[in-house]
Amino acid sequence: MTLELLYWMRLVQYWESLYIHRKRSGGIIPTVAQQLHRENIERVVQEALERSCVTPGQLSAVATTVKPGLALSLAIGLEFSQRFVRQHNKPFIPIHHMEAHALTARMLQPVSFPFLVLLVSGGHSLLAVARGVDDFLLLGHTLDIAPGDALDKVARRLSLIKHPQCSTLSGGQAIELLAKDGDRTLFPFKTPMGQTYDCCFSFAGLHNQITLTIKKKEAEEGVEQGTLLRCVNDIAAATQHTVASHLAKRTHRAILFCKTNNLLPSNNPSLVLSGGVASNQYIRKVLTSITETTGLQLFCPPPKYCTDNGVMIAWNGVERLREGKGILPPHVDVRYEPKAPLGVDITAEVKAAAIKLPSVRMKIPTDG
Repeated sequence: MTLELLYWMRLVQYWESLYIHRKRSGGIIPTVAQQLHRENIERVVQEALERSCVTPGQLSAVATTVKPGLALSLAIGLEFSQRFVRQHNKPFIPIHHMEAHALTARMLQPVSFPFLVLLVSGGHSLLAVARGVDDFLLLGHTLDIAPGDALDKVARRLSLIKHPQCSTLSGGQAIELLAKDGDRTLFPFKTPMGQTYDCCFSFAGLHNQITLTIKKKEAEEGVEQGTLLRCVNDIAAATQHTVASHLAKRTHRAILFCKTNNLLPSNNPSLVLSGGVASNQYIRKVLTSITETTGLQLFCPPPKYCTDNGVMIAWNGVERLREGKGILPPHVDVRYEPKAPLGVDITAEVKAAAIKLPSVRMKIPTDG
C-alpha cells in the first residue's frame, strides 16, 4: 500500500459529534470533549480500517497527536493508541499538532523546504520557518488568545447562533458569512500592536474593543444583550477585516525578516497558510496581497484539511516514517503535553531587528 498508516487524533470526531458540540456551545468544553472521544474513538478507528480495507497487521505504523491540545482529549487518544500498538506490535509516531498543520500543504502541492508558514486556528497562532519535517524556527506566536477564539467570542457576544443564516455555523463561519453583506468602514477597529515591531500576535485587546462597541450599540438601539443588532453585518465585516489586517502585517514583517537573513530560497519562496482560520476566504485574499507584493507563492490546503483532521496527522506520520524521524518501538512510554512550543524560538531576534513595514495597498475584496 502507498499509505499504510492508521490515523486518529484528539479531534478526529470534529466531523461528527464534537463539531456539533462546538456549534451548540460556542466552543469546546473539555470534559464533554473527553467523553465524546471516549465514546467514539474505538468506532472511528475501526471504521478507518474497514474503509481502507486493511487489517491492523498490514499497518506500517500508528501516528497520534500527543501535543499540544486539550489534556483530557489527548489522554484518551494516547491511551488508546499505545494499547493498540502494543497489541499489534507496531511502531508508534508521536505527532506535534502544529507541525502537522504546517506540513499538510505538502501532501497535495509541491511545497519544498524551507518555507514560511502561518498557522492560525482556534487555539493557536504562529509564524515559523519550516526547514525540514522536524526542523522549525519560531518567528512569532500569539501572546494571549488565538484568532479563531477571538472570532468565536465575538460571534457568541453577538448571539449569532440566533441569526437565521448562522444557526448551523461555527462562530468563525458566521462572522465570515455576515461580513459579506457588511460595511467594515463603519467600525474602524484599531489593528493590534501597531507600535510593536515583531511577529507576535495579540487578539485580546481587539476582542475588548469589539465588546465595548457591541455594548454601545445595544444601548443606542435600546436592546438587551442576546438580541441581534441591526448593524451585526457591519460589526462582523469590521472584525474580520481587522483580524485579517493584523495577520497580514505580522506576516509581511516575517517575510522581510526571512529575506534579510536568507531563511528562504531566492527562487520561488513560499508561504503556507494553514489551520482552521485559514479556511476564511477573506483572510486568504488579504494575505494574497502581501505575497504578491513580496514575491512569494501562497499555498493553502483545501478548507477540509485546514481545520483539525485525522488526515494531516497521518501525513505527518508518513513524512516522519519516510525520513526515519521520531519513530518509537511500541513499548516506549509517551506522555502527552497540553502545551508545547514548535521548533527553536527566535522571536527575540525578530523583535531586535525592529523591521518597520512599508505601506502596502491591500486588494480588499468586495465580494467577501
